[in-house]
Amino acid sequence: MATFFQWLMRIASGLVILVVLAVAMIYFLASRSLPTYDKTFTASGISQPVEIIRNNANVPHIFGNNDEDVFFGLGYAHAQDRLWQMITMRRTVQGRLSEVFGQQTLEIDTLMRRLDLATAARMSVSAQDPDILIALQAYARGVNARIEEVNQEALGRGAPELFLFQQTFAPWQPADSIALQKLMALQLTGHLQSEVLRARTSLALPDADRLRDILPDAPGKGIATLPKYANLVPGTPVFAQSQPLPAHPLSPFTPLPLSGASNAWAAAPSRSAAGGTLLANDPHLGLSAPAIWYLARLELQSGGVIGATIPGIPAILAGRSDQLGWGVTAAYVDDQDIFIEELDASNPESYRTSTGFKPFKTRKSIINIKDAKPVTLTLRWTDNGPVLPGSAFNLAAVTPPGHVASLGWTALSPQDRSTTALMGLMRATDISAALATGKDHTAPGLTLTLADQNDVAMALIGALPRRDAIHQSQGRLPSLGWRPENQWQGLLPATDTPTFEKPSGGILGNTNNKIVERPFPRHISFLWGDSQRIQRWQRLMQNRRVHTRDSFIEAQLDTVSFSARALLPLIAADLWYTSEAAPDGSRARQRQRALALLSEWNGEMNEHMPEPLIYAAWMRSLQSRLIRDDLGPLAEEFTHVEPLFIERVFRDVEGAAAWCDVRQSARMETCSEMAQLALDDALLAIEERYGQQLEALRWGDAHQATHDHPTLGKVPLLRYFVNIRQSTSGGDNTLQRGKTAGVGDNPFLNVHAAGYRGVYDFADPDSSVFVISTGQSGHFLSRFYDDMAQLWRRGEYIPMSLDKELARAAAVGVTIITPTP
Repeated sequence: MATFFQWLMRIASGLVILVVLAVAMIYFLASRSLPTYDKTFTASGISQPVEIIRNNANVPHIFGNNDEDVFFGLGYAHAQDRLWQMITMRRTVQGRLSEVFGQQTLEIDTLMRRLDLATAARMSVSAQDPDILIALQAYARGVNARIEEVNQEALGRGAPELFLFQQTFAPWQPADSIALQKLMALQLTGHLQSEVLRARTSLALPDADRLRDILPDAPGKGIATLPKYANLVPGTPVFAQSQPLPAHPLSPFTPLPLSGASNAWAAAPSRSAAGGTLLANDPHLGLSAPAIWYLARLELQSGGVIGATIPGIPAILAGRSDQLGWGVTAAYVDDQDIFIEELDASNPESYRTSTGFKPFKTRKSIINIKDAKPVTLTLRWTDNGPVLPGSAFNLAAVTPPGHVASLGWTALSPQDRSTTALMGLMRATDISAALATGKDHTAPGLTLTLADQNDVAMALIGALPRRDAIHQSQGRLPSLGWRPENQWQGLLPATDTPTFEKPSGGILGNTNNKIVERPFPRHISFLWGDSQRIQRWQRLMQNRRVHTRDSFIEAQLDTVSFSARALLPLIAADLWYTSEAAPDGSRARQRQRALALLSEWNGEMNEHMPEPLIYAAWMRSLQSRLIRDDLGPLAEEFTHVEPLFIERVFRDVEGAAAWCDVRQSARMETCSEMAQLALDDALLAIEERYGQQLEALRWGDAHQATHDHPTLGKVPLLRYFVNIRQSTSGGDNTLQRGKTAGVGDNPFLNVHAAGYRGVYDFADPDSSVFVISTGQSGHFLSRFYDDMAQLWRRGEYIPMSLDKELARAAAVGVTIITPTP
């Protein structure tokens, strides 16, 4: 027996030693790719030495003898910190993920090949201004210099992920940067999905008049500028089974409720306490680790610029110079249309046009798949755009037999000059110059908010399709592609996009809300991203005669839900303190406790409070009860609460209270009954997951920010090192937006929020501040992988200074790149 235990101990000790050695080896290999920031080396592709000073937050301050060398330095810095992110995004837009990840990403690749954004990007290279093309080429040389350095010095393949997903990849090209911008356009538009959902809902509803309730238009004439200071007074086919979008973490096809959001506002000197202009911006995208954003400062010939970039794109997309600040928000322009194309019954390779049948334009495309045989696709195009499969975006549900669906989309233009427009912003010195360069922008449609030394302005930038005034569906539903009145007639002139300059009230802003009311076809959009946050923003802006940097920060971090304040008194009007006494532990008593908590609540979606969770669960259950009997399985598509719908129902606007009656029951149910039943549903769901003690609930336990690694985030054990989870405040309709998942075991996870926040004060530009949601590095062993995450969660910022010596004084490293002799 003693011998047995001795051998058992030896085996156990040996296993422990092997595990330790394996962990040490993994750490050694992974750590090889940790960047060294304090060094000097030579590289080809530059004319004079380039200096990259990384401040104590690892923000690179890049200096060179000319703009070309500075963009080289930015490419090098991007590749040094985010190489894996860049090549993975490039593979995504090219439809080549399956070469690395196998069958699990084939659906993504198939759809990306059919959209063919990579080809459109290559064709758009020649459309850029000569100086922009030179900058793109210099940036690509900088990326490739880092790749060459990694290969020559055996620096761990450049990123730890490349040990797990070994691959070869081509040198970076200017077209790759343009392609990533088109990938951003894909993530920020939802009109394709909106058309399909509207069509499916209209088919499913027994009462067609109810479509305006569940898919309401944003009310009002539009909000962009505020009036002079005044205190606000309180006050055809058969329904088909749903085909979900590719659910892989690398999928760029985001659900409609997550198709883009942001905030931006600005104040003129007359509304600024210090007498300088102010600008705040926080673009909202899906959360990830690392964040999509990367902070950088460039010293161009026109002056220094600093702000947020996306690795792979050589532009400060949101930031400032000494003379100008700019912020971007998703504009929700109606830049997509679905066309139903009739096939020739005798030749399915032809489709109907206004002058007869015509062959599809076709091209073969081969998708190589890891550990599987390649798949060959036949890509098809009509005059309206690429043909998409019925399995994508639920198109089969709205496409009759003998027809296919094609997509018209401005981002598919081979003459897309958006890169020239966005890079041109960095060289603009005032609002007039920024507005001029913005007119080159094609996609995605953005609302550009500007502040220079003297004034503020806002403009919609992006191409708008020219539609016929007699279009059959006004672009709101899939339409017949061979009808001339449905086809695009080119683009509206850039001068037709709304611009707001020199606001009389001194303040303007955008929360993805409706900004103008114009008749079709100059309507801009029927779909807007917000009708709630804008109400809270108006209140905060007009509650003060003048603003400061800190008041703009306070508004950026505001977590009060206008929706909660507006809906609760309406929904619970017949429930407050009206029920009979009930014993402890009963459903009625639990309901009373919940209502008592909500009756004293001010609508603040604070992570430490129970009321936000009760409210969110209640509204979710209520909408489900109202629509499920009418929509059936389609109700699953409405994953997020629409406050305008709830309000219409409980105010019985145009008969909307009909939603409260259950169609299948004999009696007539009231809205108050539905509200009470929904509250019981919500409380039961809360008890099953979080317990019965309502007062002990924390919204932050449910509303955790999910900064998950797209490829390693689900790997056992490793996920605890690469994912960043945080308890967060805010919600779907707060200015500090934390959009919930809407699906899954925990539908309240925070999955879509402000990955970047910046506030610029031109009375004292170096007092401007910014932050991103994780850290600068994409390497999970780096201390800069998550060093800003807690700052972001707590609502803190880091200085946004263009002072070179200040950056040098607290530098974590200085890289000198000298030209190869």
